[in-house]
Amino acid sequence: MSSTSSILPWDVQRLPRADGSVFLVTGGNAGIGYFVAEQLSATGATVVLGSRNPAKAEVATASIRSRVPGARVRAVRLDLADLSSLRTAVESLDVECLDAVVHNAGVALDDPPRRETGDGHELMFGTNHIGHFALTHWLMPLLSAAPAARIVTMGSFAAKSERLDLDDLQSRKDYRPKRTYGRSKLAQMYFGLELDRHLRAVDSTVASVVVHPGGALDSLTPSRPPVHVRTAGARLCGAPAALFVQGKHAGAWPAVRAVLDPTVRGGQLWGPRVFSLRGKPQREPLWNHLTDTSVAVRLWDASRDLTGVDLGTIPG
Repeated sequence: MSSTSSILPWDVQRLPRADGSVFLVTGGNAGIGYFVAEQLSATGATVVLGSRNPAKAEVATASIRSRVPGARVRAVRLDLADLSSLRTAVESLDVECLDAVVHNAGVALDDPPRRETGDGHELMFGTNHIGHFALTHWLMPLLSAAPAARIVTMGSFAAKSERLDLDDLQSRKDYRPKRTYGRSKLAQMYFGLELDRHLRAVDSTVASVVVHPGGALDSLTPSRPPVHVRTAGARLCGAPAALFVQGKHAGAWPAVRAVLDPTVRGGQLWGPRVFSLRGKPQREPLWNHLTDTSVAVRLWDASRDLTGVDLGTIPG
């Protein structure tokens, strides 16, 4: 990666080269994950899209190749809602080391009823948090084999107003879709920060960084047919919102910077510059509730029990 990143102001349009690096983007076939993958592909790195839908992943890889000449992009089947499949998914990467993973994939349910994964976890919590927790276990040997790998966890601005109910992580008592989604993303953010504390405790070369995209709307996102098509009507309706929020291409910027910028450090939070909702990526102070390490530790222990995965055995 280019050393000029630490000297020149970060430019989202002029990313440093990352030739020879390998990056995995979960949920890289659509939404913000697609734009993370597209932007990282322009650096010369090999980018792997983790997707539970092979057909959609094929469409996304074709779109990236059409826009990024010489893009080294491919896909692997990855279903975070199926914990038993994750080891095989990681083996299918077929690489000796992994320079970064962007934990981006997630599901959001707008309406009831509550649904569960095949492992019996509430679908949003089970996919967005539990799946990434377990995936990290299987990826850790590949990440530790890289010189200075990054684990980048994509949180959400929606998590800022939420608080975890550690006695009801699965939303069995009081299921409200939007709240459950926000809490699942908050759990991811707690995990990313606690993970970095564990990594630092063993002097690991791997760093864990947390990011969020701010406000990222489809109506402000440039078209990438057939992955995403923005109609003229959507463009007009979304124009007033551009004063406050942005498209998903810009929502990808904090994650891309967290992967590439050598000045980024583990345990940091990165988001958009303007009111944390839009603009170029910058470091921001940890939200007050994210500084509560007791919640992070309890969530970590609960996640270990729910997955049977012990991330306490992180290699140094």
